[in-house]
Amino acid sequence: MATEQFWQRVSASLAASQEWESGASEETLRRTRGASGLWMALDVVSVFGSALLATLYKSNTSLVAGARGLWNGTLIYGRSMGVLLAVVAGFTLTLILISRKLNLYAPTRVPDLLREQRLSLQACISSGLLLTGALYLLRMNDIPRTIVVLTVCMTALALGVRRLACRMAIYRRFERGVGTRNVLIVGTGPEAHALRHHLDSIRHLGYTFKGFIELPGAASGPAASEVVGNLDALFQHARKQFVDEIFFTSPCERDVVQRVLEQARILGVDLRVVPDVYDGLAWNSPIEYIGQFPTIPLRCGRVPEVGLAFKRVFDIVFSTTFLLLASPLLLAVAIAVKLDSPGPVFYLSERIGKKGRVFSCCKFRTMTLDAEKRRAEILHMNERDDVLFKVSNDPRITSLGRILRKYSLDELPQFFNVLRGDMSVVGPRPPIASEVQEYRLSHLRRLHVMPGITGLWQVQGRQDPSFASYVSLDVTYIENWSIWLDFKIILRTIGVVFAGTGS
Repeated sequence: MATEQFWQRVSASLAASQEWESGASEETLRRTRGASGLWMALDVVSVFGSALLATLYKSNTSLVAGARGLWNGTLIYGRSMGVLLAVVAGFTLTLILISRKLNLYAPTRVPDLLREQRLSLQACISSGLLLTGALYLLRMNDIPRTIVVLTVCMTALALGVRRLACRMAIYRRFERGVGTRNVLIVGTGPEAHALRHHLDSIRHLGYTFKGFIELPGAASGPAASEVVGNLDALFQHARKQFVDEIFFTSPCERDVVQRVLEQARILGVDLRVVPDVYDGLAWNSPIEYIGQFPTIPLRCGRVPEVGLAFKRVFDIVFSTTFLLLASPLLLAVAIAVKLDSPGPVFYLSERIGKKGRVFSCCKFRTMTLDAEKRRAEILHMNERDDVLFKVSNDPRITSLGRILRKYSLDELPQFFNVLRGDMSVVGPRPPIASEVQEYRLSHLRRLHVMPGITGLWQVQGRQDPSFASYVSLDVTYIENWSIWLDFKIILRTIGVVFAGTGS
């Protein structure tokens, strides 16, 4: 089942719903500029590492001789270590300030690759020239200029290679549809269609077009079928399509755009306009290029990229370690499932992940082969309310399956989903398509983050049949997420598993 087909059905089922909860996106208002801090810290490491390597090279490239040269050789002879560290720190600070001025700490999708490399080289050369001038004015003639030149050159190389590697990794994620930003374009004129074509043609920008919003009195363009609604329903469509950014490309009354801007701030949606469209509304605002398209960001939230990057690294390390250590258990369970009842060892279920992305969730099979056909026979036995479904004495579950479910052993193969990037170790449970079709707009908040194997609901409200409690706990996790919260949930999950309170 393709994602687009699935969301066509979801949009149809949500068409009659008019619910809207403006306070559900407070988490986006607390986003920090952690990514800039991470890039700055990496720049510091690059500079000091380059200075050390330059010194070692000058000392005949021998680690032993180089270490001795650091203390007794030409680099610091007659100078205190504090003075020399201050010189390197000054070069580092200058590099950071120039890089910041050149907007090199902006989101990766804003500047293009060649421009980023050129600006990075420009920042290194400018800082190097200032460093050389400072050394001349301070009369530090005993510091070899060879080391200074090597430090600047190796710093430039390190920054260029690092930025290139990071950008290529992000591009590969964009090609898989991971980490992209969904956009709505307000307007149906030539500018709107040109922007849409630009975003579609340059895939590495990481944008996914979700439709046009028609302005009052505007004539539909050549792609009228792609108009998803009007300005009155803008944020309803933004919620249903998991929109991250809205682009205004057509002139509109200033107070109308101001109201949209205020609502965007409340709901955590970024807003951009095409320059010269709204006189006075974007004075003193910086111009950011989306590919070759100039835009003015009126509202731009910052994703906690440092925390999310650490979460992804933790997911990979934790899952790999767990799968290696638990491989004998996985093999034993697989053999037991095969011997217990006819059928495959694994059960692949289509689940809905972050921003409505459909993926195959892998579990050990715990039911008979005809389980789906017999589902209608036991609907009257459902013990949960609303869209959830659970039957304690489900006749479709095999004898081994009851044991696997009790201790959550059936979910162990989902660590492979974590390695693939479909899931995280901690997060809201991924729902099935039939459940999401019955979601109201406020329930879609659960799908704003990566689904997880375990989560706050699993350790705190697993036996609660209330769907409202289910959603509330997931939203609480999303709005209060931190690495420490993930650690606490994992520790509590271990106790839940050994207690055998699974379904």
